[in-house]
Amino acid sequence: MRCLVLGGAGFIGSHLVDALVRDGHSVRVFDLQNINLGNLQQSIGSIEITLGDFGNINDVSPTLDGMDVVIHLISTTTPGPSNKNPVYDVETNVIGTLNMLKEAARKGVRKIIFPSSGGTIYGIPQSVPIAETHPTDPICSYGITKLTVEKYLSFYHHLNDLDYTVLRFANPYGPRQRINSVQGAIAVFLGKVLKNEQITIWGDGSIGRDYFFISDLISAIMKVIGPGTKSKLYNIGSGTSESLNEIIKVIEEVTGRKTKVNYTPPRMFDVPVNCLDISRAREELDWHPQVELRKGIALTWEWLINSHRPS
Repeated sequence: MRCLVLGGAGFIGSHLVDALVRDGHSVRVFDLQNINLGNLQQSIGSIEITLGDFGNINDVSPTLDGMDVVIHLISTTTPGPSNKNPVYDVETNVIGTLNMLKEAARKGVRKIIFPSSGGTIYGIPQSVPIAETHPTDPICSYGITKLTVEKYLSFYHHLNDLDYTVLRFANPYGPRQRINSVQGAIAVFLGKVLKNEQITIWGDGSIGRDYFFISDLISAIMKVIGPGTKSKLYNIGSGTSESLNEIIKVIEEVTGRKTKVNYTPPRMFDVPVNCLDISRAREELDWHPQVELRKGIALTWEWLINSHRPS
């Protein structure tokens, strides 16, 4: 198929581009003007790249021409900073997506795949593991905008018969993830260990999250590239929860290095635990995670060591 990956040069996008190329799909990437294309070096000779501003529909519209599927990976915010400026969050993510959906429907795109946030969209869980039927009550702007986009995807499906699938991701990690970021605990922690720097944890480290490896995320997207999934919404994660303190312990075991941790007051937007029920994806998509936590952290550490080795 002809696939457009919005945000295709990033951590998730570049791994997806590689998988799509391996499977013989025609791939077009859209990303920022000044984006580093290093993540795409494996596939850069086999893809089309268009650079521009997602907020400018005149930049986005031509990239939709002739596309069968759009995988929408662009997000301008992360959970913490989104609360500081919800207006910016809505203007850049919701409005930009609405403009894209209108053009996609007009140009005959068959399907939109939208990675939503299984970590923020449910809010404080009433039960664990969290199924897709759990109430959605996000406590950060990031989760609210993700939920809003989900609703508009359903709206455009009914209005224009534009097919879609939403994948509510837990906490992905793996090679190519940024180590200098406010999001992605495992990659950030490994980066601190590599540089012999102190790790900062908000709270006492008991907060539990559902971590899953990047290759498992990509295999989930590949399962829904085609038309006609039984459901429109799937949780995608490991189906288990690990505390930050448990992550620190595994990192020390994998790297053989002692970490330095600074515990600070908790953040108001952090839910105490997040663990997704992935049974729907198992049953309907025949998908389940393949890479267990220790192996995934070891693979990420190996990539980090090799990518930061002096030339």
